[in-house]
Amino acid sequence: MNPELTRWTGPQGLPRFDLIGDSDFAPAFDRELAAASAAMEAIAANPDPADFANTVAAMETAEDGLNRLLSIFYTLSSTDSNPAREALQRDFAPRLAAYNSRTSMDPRLYARVSTVAASAQDLAPEDRRITELALRDLTRSGAGLQGADRDRMAAIRARMAVLTTDFSQNVLADERDYVLPVPDHGLGGLPDWLVRAMRAAARERGLAGQVVTLNRSLIVPFLEHAEERTLREVAFRAWTARGSGQGAGGTATDNLPLAAEILALRHERARLLGYEDFATFKLQPEMATTPDRVQDLLGQVWRAARARAAEDEAALTAMLRDDGVNGALEPWDWRLYAQRRRRREHDVDAATVGPYLTLEAMLGAVFDVAGRLFGLEFQPVDAPLWSADVRAWKVTREGRLMAIFLGDYFARPGKRSGAWCSSLQVQHRIGSGQRAIVVNVCNFTPPEEAGAPAFLSWDDAHTLFHEFGHATHHILSEVTWPSISGTSVAQDFVELPSQLYEHWLEQPEVLDAHARHHETGEPLPAGLRDRLLAADRADAGFSTTEYLESALVDLAFHRGAPPDDVMARQAELLAGLQAPDPIPMRHATPHFAHVFAGDSYASGYYSYLWSEVMDADAFAAFQEAGDIFDRHTARKLERTILSKGGSAPADRLWLDFRDRMPGVDALLRGRGLI
Repeated sequence: MNPELTRWTGPQGLPRFDLIGDSDFAPAFDRELAAASAAMEAIAANPDPADFANTVAAMETAEDGLNRLLSIFYTLSSTDSNPAREALQRDFAPRLAAYNSRTSMDPRLYARVSTVAASAQDLAPEDRRITELALRDLTRSGAGLQGADRDRMAAIRARMAVLTTDFSQNVLADERDYVLPVPDHGLGGLPDWLVRAMRAAARERGLAGQVVTLNRSLIVPFLEHAEERTLREVAFRAWTARGSGQGAGGTATDNLPLAAEILALRHERARLLGYEDFATFKLQPEMATTPDRVQDLLGQVWRAARARAAEDEAALTAMLRDDGVNGALEPWDWRLYAQRRRRREHDVDAATVGPYLTLEAMLGAVFDVAGRLFGLEFQPVDAPLWSADVRAWKVTREGRLMAIFLGDYFARPGKRSGAWCSSLQVQHRIGSGQRAIVVNVCNFTPPEEAGAPAFLSWDDAHTLFHEFGHATHHILSEVTWPSISGTSVAQDFVELPSQLYEHWLEQPEVLDAHARHHETGEPLPAGLRDRLLAADRADAGFSTTEYLESALVDLAFHRGAPPDDVMARQAELLAGLQAPDPIPMRHATPHFAHVFAGDSYASGYYSYLWSEVMDADAFAAFQEAGDIFDRHTARKLERTILSKGGSAPADRLWLDFRDRMPGVDALLRGRGLI
């Protein structure tokens, strides 16, 4: 077995990705899965009476080698996929599911953890917390089931591993394979930077001219600027057809039967555990606790967003009429006319702003904010990583190593769409301890040629800050046990640090220091800056409505009996909401990877909005202190939330920081809806 897969020897303890080949993964997986199985079996079969050390603490380290191997594999399969890695993923998924079923449903482990939990009041707070969570997770996994119910639960979990993997790979195939050639006469309205990016995308695929791909950083600005309506329609339909069997992969990538089966299996799983439906099961350990509380929040915001969207639809339809189009405002029209309206009402043009928002400038802003708030310093690290585009930094504070931070920022074929934060290893204090190796992944449009600046849109800049907000949760983590480290918190709490960090991008003080023209070094003009910030809320009706449509459909899918025809149910739900025709769901069912490529956000897509209620109130704490970089408030945020991981329930962590629960008004004001 290639030792580099589990004993990392690169700079700053990083893996040597240049020494790892695809053929190394299968034998390493066999070995580490067997080692993890043996370690868990030893805990379960231990003849000594169960105590915290020989049961719960031992479980924390039993899978170390397997976790290190899988952190490398899944980083590669999501950022640089190829047929070999996709085949390995299809092989690993059911075997991991079978292993997880054996361990998480082992009645011996359940009995031992239950014994420890019975006297958990005598344990230290963190030890008591991981004991309670271990018992909760075993119970929710079905460890208390017996006979046929137990066997059925194991079968469900094995099948789900296959279905969610296939769903994800189908979306990736459509995103990877689709290319729309754009003739020269179709370039009307496109800014120069976008045309250059389209030509670079064509060259990357060995094509002439310029193309549109399904990379969000390419297709969204194309829809915002392209004057040729027919091309906008073709591009939009391809973007929204991902995973439907109508995209580049054809029927081989039809996710609709997979989605229906996933929903049915989730419902059956919840019923086996004694819950009414999957939403009730899933939300029990979250801050929201019940589907009704989520529905109430979403409903409050939906009414305000729907009203604003209706006003905007009327204004954009009038602009469409001015262009001589007598038909309805279509989804492929909205972004173009919203952009024009923004330019007309706020005098903001993305082409004018882009030269000030280079990746380098915005990284400087991200790191500067982290330094001023938390005293963090960043030094580049030269290391062999999985792509020449990936960069590494050593993060320190007063000379102490805090973490290693990796950034993979550019779109490329084989890379999953979207943006996310993950980790190669998490912080813990076991033994000599370890610091986190945290990864931010984005899909920004790369520069036209090596050495040229990469221009970000305002949305891209928000994404950069958002994902680094997640990274701070890992970097500042100070807990003993890996299972509660970093972002290991309730799903509807995990977005608080990320969305809170975005607020600093919008501060004039930050933009004045860092949003500088890539050629002249001049700062973003104050007038343009203020208009940009004002325009940031201009299309809030659209952005909030498309998000809420997805969140409400997700919740409804998991309440009550699952639908046989998911698209018919989706249409029924949107009709019941009176959703605007030109604003489709942000993530329609066939490519709703948040919900169908795994369980994390299933019945939980609402969590972005739940966290936004808190992030608006959390930033208000800095404003109330009279300084957006107030170190006392920043230290309190770190002490009560960012360093704590999941060491206490999310509502307790929040109350330790803010002393009260927030209301929805700050969110509505922040989005410009009231």
